[in-house]
Amino acid sequence: MSELSFSTFCNWLKFRHLVLVDTLGRTRNMHLAAQQMNLSQPAISKMLKEIESLLGFALFERQPRSMPPTALGEHVLRYAQIALNDAHSFVEQISSLREGGHGHLKVGGIFAATALALPEAILQIKERWPLLSIEVVEQTSNHLMQMLEEKKLDLAIARFTDQAQQQRYDFQPLEPEPFCIVVNDRHPLAAAGRLTLQQLVDLPWILYPVGTPIRGRMELAFAEAGVRMPRNTIDTISMQTFLQVLKRGPMIGMLPHAMVDPLLESGQLKTLDTPLHLVPQDYGILTRKGEQLEGVALEFADILKDNARLKSHSGDPKR
Repeated sequence: MSELSFSTFCNWLKFRHLVLVDTLGRTRNMHLAAQQMNLSQPAISKMLKEIESLLGFALFERQPRSMPPTALGEHVLRYAQIALNDAHSFVEQISSLREGGHGHLKVGGIFAATALALPEAILQIKERWPLLSIEVVEQTSNHLMQMLEEKKLDLAIARFTDQAQQQRYDFQPLEPEPFCIVVNDRHPLAAAGRLTLQQLVDLPWILYPVGTPIRGRMELAFAEAGVRMPRNTIDTISMQTFLQVLKRGPMIGMLPHAMVDPLLESGQLKTLDTPLHLVPQDYGILTRKGEQLEGVALEFADILKDNARLKSHSGDPKR
């Protein structure tokens, strides 16, 4: 077959082809895909052969009980998912605007950002655009970057976790993310004064799961101090679970200051004085590389940057 040209691809490929690839990618079954697309199985089979003929390779393996994507099919499947997510966002925006709304904004944030920076910015932009529909996702930086790449988010407030990510995303710093080690006010160590890490290592901890950037930084800090990581642990990414267990049980936790400041001020949590120190790392606005924000997404990013500048100029002691 001759080499596939861009013009041939654009002139021939239709959204229904992308829907088929996405549906087969999810179901891995021709019969289920036909049901979900409300088409006959022969029609689905014919459409798939047309796509494979155009591209010049098989997209899915034909196994007796399943149709997993081929190695090249994985790339096509990913493209289909990204294109359909983008189209879905476009339809939502147009539908909202046509009905008198102010569009749709999808934003993600790490836990420190959703504690303060995001809520403040959301309230401000809702004052300007009351009918703006806003969807907020709280996740780790790595997960948010994956959602950005798949066009499930307009922007994210997160941080880089490895250097390679800088090749794929643009980053505008907002503020540092300092951490503290805390216990509830009834914990035996709540008023213990200066403590060594060795005194803490055998006690119960609640931590971010293994593999998350924050857990990795903590493991590195323990290793540099020559102390093994705690073994009596609860691992969770749920902030609701994290805070409730921390407030109610004899646990030690490490959390961003922004998340625990209200509980520290009310006296429900106490900061432990330890030699464990994590250098604060900036979090900021992450967007897809080279893709400029527009409309309400750009306005929202400007609000976040303005708020960060005001906070910096106010001389916040936690910065």
